[in-house]
Amino acid sequence: MTGLERDILNILTEDARIPANKIAAMLSVDETQVQSCIAEMEKSGLLVKYTAILNSEKADEALVEALIEVKVTPKKKEGFDGIAKQIASFPEVKAVYLMSGAYDLAVFIEDKTLQQVSRFVSERISTFDGVLSTATHFILKKYKIEGALTEKEDVDYRLSIQA
Repeated sequence: MTGLERDILNILTEDARIPANKIAAMLSVDETQVQSCIAEMEKSGLLVKYTAILNSEKADEALVEALIEVKVTPKKKEGFDGIAKQIASFPEVKAVYLMSGAYDLAVFIEDKTLQQVSRFVSERISTFDGVLSTATHFILKKYKIEGALTEKEDVDYRLSIQA
């Protein structure tokens, strides 16, 4: 990764809405150079997706979110990849990570109700060949998402009175 790519990614990860002309000005480079660098990172798969981060507690229709710990027996010639890809293919699944430690896969899902999340775990994930066990943790509150605080700090506007 070049220094320019790293600088552009740092800016885009902070705010993906910043246009190429502003990024170019921030980095003191030509706008076409920034545009071509971004296009190349998208083409190569380094830059995967631009997204908005939502605070689901403030949304009209709140979704139930959960982390499912999954222990699996890796398949011959596939390892963990085969089962991870199967799990990742469901629309309820928002992220799948291979982990070190007590469990193998961390699966983040969201659905409309606790029952739907429970049904997804019991009827889909736990039925795959090689799944040894699951543990479901419901996310109760998010304080920070992708590096962004979900709530602005309260500012105390009172004047300090000191003698």
